[in-house]
Amino acid sequence: MTRADNTINLLRAAAEKRDAATRHTIAVIEELARTGAHVSVAVVAHSAGVSRSWLYEQPDLLADINRLRERKSAVPIPAKQRATEESTRQRLDAARAEIERLRAENAMLREQVARTLGEQRLHR
Repeated sequence: MTRADNTINLLRAAAEKRDAATRHTIAVIEELARTGAHVSVAVVAHSAGVSRSWLYEQPDLLADINRLRERKSAVPIPAKQRATEESTRQRLDAARAEIERLRAENAMLREQVARTLGEQRLHR
């Protein structure tokens, strides 16, 4: 009994799967471009249900992703949305105050732990 050569069907199925993955990935890229969402190879791969390694092997799709990412990074922040120097300074001052508060709290908690451990050692 000889086996039938099924190569042509396997090749056809692989091509159909690749074409479907390509179409779906293009749709995902277009949707990300339309919505202005974050664009990366990982995001596109996850959203399209393809592997990142497959995506890196598709130069046209990779070029589309890179173009979209470059276009998003080239868009300047509107003046109304930019932080003023004063507001940035205030946020920095608030962060510094919070860091100092947390350092003091951390030191107090360390001291409490040390005291508790010392008391436990005495009662053994």
